Amino acid sequence: MSDGRNIGGVILSLEGISLAFGGVKALQDVSFDVREHEVRAIIGPNGAGKSSLLNVINGVYHPQQGVIAFHGQTRHDMDTHAAAAQGIGRTFQNIALFKGMSVLDNLMTGRNLKMKCNFLQQALYWGPARREELEQRRKIEEVIDFLEIEHIRKTPVGRLPYGLQKRVELGRALAAEPSLLLLDEPMAGMNVEEKQDMCRFILDVNDEFGTTIVLIEHDMGVVMDISDRVVVLDYGRKIADGTPGAVKNDQAVIDAYLGVAH
Repeated sequence: MSDGRNIGGVILSLEGISLAFGGVKALQDVSFDVREHEVRAIIGPNGAGKSSLLNVINGVYHPQQGVIAFHGQTRHDMDTHAAAAQGIGRTFQNIALFKGMSVLDNLMTGRNLKMKCNFLQQALYWGPARREELEQRRKIEEVIDFLEIEHIRKTPVGRLPYGLQKRVELGRALAAEPSLLLLDEPMAGMNVEEKQDMCRFILDVNDEFGTTIVLIEHDMGVVMDISDRVVVLDYGRKIADGTPGAVKNDQAVIDAYLGVAH
């Protein structure tokens, strides 16, 4: 768990978020906040509403009720482009990379929002466009070094083992230099060694870049090790919120995970 020394004030808050698809209630009156520089975990059984909550934060879903505030700006829902422009990055449960493109090219797509030259300048590749691309590539090389993937930089992503594809997806999110990074099951399907590597990179991102992290994770050992605070969902409702130690010993959480409440 992080030592908490550098954790600041609240940068993201959700108040009374409710989201339904037809008659299915994905989220019911959920409120929680995220503090600057913390690692904030979202846990719960399958179907608890965890991914829906991330989708509300970065504007994929628009809640029927509730308010979102990010860096003091309050709104009833978020727009995906606005979320990215404001510094909210995201990885997905199912890897969403361009499988036929190289690692380097996939990472470059993460820099799109940082590009200022227009399409014609980029096509002609002169003056400002050339300087801009060189600067973007310099940033990408920093991400490649940080994630220790120099040896696969020119490899098509589809040829990589699963664990490395997950690392490349993390790299693409980091390429946009997010201040808030949403990770949807970043360690799903990984073996023990790959999980250890990913934990190290997540903590390094949090520590070296100062990035605030919100992650969904099923491995309770990982959650207890790297999280500052944990929010627990069950059937779309928040049933617990606090430090990993407090949440682990909460009877409602124990019941939800052991199936007693079901």
